[in-house]
Amino acid sequence: MPEFPRDVTTSYHDGVLGRMRSRAVGVPRPEVPQVVLVQGMAVADYLLPGLAAFGRWTRAHLVELPGFGGSGEPPHELSVPEFGHAVADWLTTRQPDPVILAGHSSGTQVAAEAAVGHPGVAGLVLASPTVDPVARGLVRLLVRWQLDGRHEPPGLTESHWPEWRRAGLRRLVHLVRAHLRHVMEEPLARLTVPLLVLRGEQDRLSTRQWARHLANIVPSGQFVELPGAHTFPWLDPQAWSEPVRRFAEALRP
Repeated sequence: MPEFPRDVTTSYHDGVLGRMRSRAVGVPRPEVPQVVLVQGMAVADYLLPGLAAFGRWTRAHLVELPGFGGSGEPPHELSVPEFGHAVADWLTTRQPDPVILAGHSSGTQVAAEAAVGHPGVAGLVLASPTVDPVARGLVRLLVRWQLDGRHEPPGLTESHWPEWRRAGLRRLVHLVRAHLRHVMEEPLARLTVPLLVLRGEQDRLSTRQWARHLANIVPSGQFVELPGAHTFPWLDPQAWSEPVRRFAEALRP
């Protein structure tokens, strides 16, 4: 099991689409952007070890979407652009300085929507981006998720269960369908800030070809491959912290 952070500050934001919980670690550093991390598919706790790794070199925040984790209920079941609007509202209210906005798995789709045209975003990080065209479809996505699970480290599923139960089956099904309908290439085509795409070498949900394609949509896009499967930040939180740190340092004014 990876190590979870101890000194965590929890905050709540009453946003335009419901109350949002965020958890933060680390301290702000001069000339280094803070990192804002968007949760994955209905789950957030598995990203806390990675958040701790970011917190060693900057202030880092993990944002939970309305309807999931420790956040409140949304006014209705949200689409991916609406989740992005909720994150953009959080950024506008909570972060006066430009940040690195990062997402993992389905959180990449939300982060991409939130980043487009937002003055508070200095750079965008997509870790294990979804949904790859090879997995667009409920059956194909399920098959690839099961194949990827063979390469995931122990303890991951156990950490997900409490958050899955909180979401409930109906909301989970809606969430999956909403992300399958969303096309990542559309917001990236309108992105005007630097982009970093990260992928685990054994990822069965996001192929190397598609991850490179996403990075190439943005003129300043970068692609980095790391050890592990789709949820590689759980296996080695420090591994994804280093490329994000280098990316952030390159954006210093």
